[in-house]
Amino acid sequence: MGAAALSLIGVFVAAYLYLYKVGRIGSMMCGTGGCETVQFSAWSRFLGLEVSLIGLVGYLGLLALSLVTLQGPLAARAWPVRLLAVLSGIGVVFAAYLTYLELFVIHAICRWCVASAVIISGIFACSLLGLRRSAEAPAAG
Repeated sequence: MGAAALSLIGVFVAAYLYLYKVGRIGSMMCGTGGCETVQFSAWSRFLGLEVSLIGLVGYLGLLALSLVTLQGPLAARAWPVRLLAVLSGIGVVFAAYLTYLELFVIHAICRWCVASAVIISGIFACSLLGLRRSAEAPAAG
């Protein structure tokens, strides 16, 4: 449930960043002034795609997968939780790379990007807890 809630929050953050980037939102609420610098830097695209769009699609996928782990016939299976852990782990590594770029290459911090990094880390932590529970469930039963 925690991963689903965090994924939903991540969807909103990534959508906000993407809508700003494509010009649907006039100004960004940032506070540090670094958000615009990060959003319009050369590193705001990865493999030809907007990083915020990658985040939006990623969070939507994690939301769907985390909802699958909650109920239905797949809820009792171990693979959805494992997949959630792998995908969110990839997200953590990608967020760490982007944070490195912010700190040491772009020299600007985007609070929304930091929030996204915290969110994906929380999803990863929830998935690890889910893995631990699924490993303990057969032993307890």
